[in-house]
Amino acid sequence: MKLYELSPAPGSVSAPKRKGRGIATGNGKTAGRGHKGQKARSGGGVRPGFDGVSLPYIRKLPKRGFTNHFKINYAAINLEDLNGFEAGAVIDAQALKTAGIIKKELDGVKVLGRGEIRKALTIKAAAFSESAKTKIEAAGGKAEVI
Repeated sequence: MKLYELSPAPGSVSAPKRKGRGIATGNGKTAGRGHKGQKARSGGGVRPGFDGVSLPYIRKLPKRGFTNHFKINYAAINLEDLNGFEAGAVIDAQALKTAGIIKKELDGVKVLGRGEIRKALTIKAAAFSESAKTKIEAAGGKAEVI
């Protein structure tokens, strides 16, 4: 098969409508735009959200609060969740996903200090709370920030 032998499937491509080519075509004169008015002009029509006479809907809604677009969303886990791993294991986001402890990684994993850890584990996460870091190191493990 050569490049010039390629063609679209039969019936998948139709010829474009040629507007404004005389009244006999059925799309002549006003070219399907009707008579006069805003929508008949060359850039005609209203912008999205325009509501005619009424006050636009977006201006009627109450504006409250503040949205921080720079917030970092961590997938939070506690130390007590990590006791299911065997001693000496290296735990990262992928291992937590596989174990079913987290569903999504979001912007990274943060380890919080609730519960006790009884094994020496190497934990790789985006952030650690101070209590979590001290408990991990007291158990003989390592807390690595990635």
